[in-house]
Amino acid sequence: MPSASSKSIKIAFVLVTALFLLWGLSYGLIDVMNKNFQNQLGITKATSGLLQAAYFGGYFVFATPASLVARKYGYKGGIMMGLALYAIGALMIIPASNAHSFHIFLVAFFIIACGLASLKTNANPYITKLGSDKNAAFRLNIAQCANGIGQFLGPIIGGMLFLSIASGTDIDRNMHNVQMVYVGIAAIVFVMLILFVVNKLPEGSDVSGDEDAAEGDGSYSQLFSYKHFRLGALAQFLYIAAQVGAGAFFINYSVEHWQGLSDSRASYFFSIALVAFLIGRVVTTPLMKKFSAGKILGTYSFINAILVVLLNVVTGSPSVFLLIAVFFFMSISFPTIFALSIVNLPQNLVKTASSIIIMSIVGGAIMPFFMGRIADMANTAAGYLLLIPCFLYVAWYGFKGSQADTKKKSIAS
Repeated sequence: MPSASSKSIKIAFVLVTALFLLWGLSYGLIDVMNKNFQNQLGITKATSGLLQAAYFGGYFVFATPASLVARKYGYKGGIMMGLALYAIGALMIIPASNAHSFHIFLVAFFIIACGLASLKTNANPYITKLGSDKNAAFRLNIAQCANGIGQFLGPIIGGMLFLSIASGTDIDRNMHNVQMVYVGIAAIVFVMLILFVVNKLPEGSDVSGDEDAAEGDGSYSQLFSYKHFRLGALAQFLYIAAQVGAGAFFINYSVEHWQGLSDSRASYFFSIALVAFLIGRVVTTPLMKKFSAGKILGTYSFINAILVVLLNVVTGSPSVFLLIAVFFFMSISFPTIFALSIVNLPQNLVKTASSIIIMSIVGGAIMPFFMGRIADMANTAAGYLLLIPCFLYVAWYGFKGSQADTKKKSIAS
């Protein structure tokens, strides 16, 4: 198959990187919505955790259908389907906010997540295949920097338009603001959909030349014969559980530990945390040209396990800055685990592998509920202790587990 042109590769990289910004914005807003629903709809922390359950449960449900679409219609087809679902879910916020219904909100965010599952299932491996396997983690972290920008913007928007309205004072204005934000997102997503329709993009094999490596039956049993992939899927499950849990109760933790801090002000510190998340990616990504991505992942995750212990010891403003530091050291985890999990796989397994890694995001649907239960019974800091084993496993995967099958691809291909 002829190689894709340099221009088409650049267009593909720019358009797909823009998708990372869009789902970063969605994630940045979801944790603010968690606290907003506690304030405006009078729900408990455990119940508000169902928002993350619906959101990240959508990833689990829709990742496999997204990979099936990608197999038949390519990465572009899967991305277009994801954008359509994202827009539909965003527009469903209209009836949810009009009815002040938490249950309709759950449905809307579930549909949004189904769209994002299709985007992530296709965009993440697509980025890794727009060049050599050697620099796959580097390339994916570059694209994820745009994701960090979106995550940073989410809490700023939410802090100004949602959390600035005191609990129970003007629920109609609060819900109207929520509605307008998501209608605006739907319009942007629709424009992106049009851009993908009118532009011809190369498939990953057109760029990397891996199409001939597609040997074997492409089955799940073949895929799971790769030990580094099996371990990587579990690492992603536990990492996302930790990341989502850390974000879901950031505002709760901050106001409990910093006397006099309001929800609105805490949301700005959450924005700072997401800036730290972005800075972590920007600063660390170039280091992957010089140092092992797995060792960086292991070091950062081990540091986070220590920081979570300190969250239960330190009080006042320093405790909030320690939590912000957790976000800095989480920054490169998702794209690095993703790239390390699929980098040695034959081309015929990549789309299926990607869908399973995206399904593992369901860890984010589970952790907030249990953290919320502990927070309701004790305090939010105690809930954060659940993140320690997650970070320790990811650290082990970075140091050891990700190196399991470095020679297997040469045998399979």
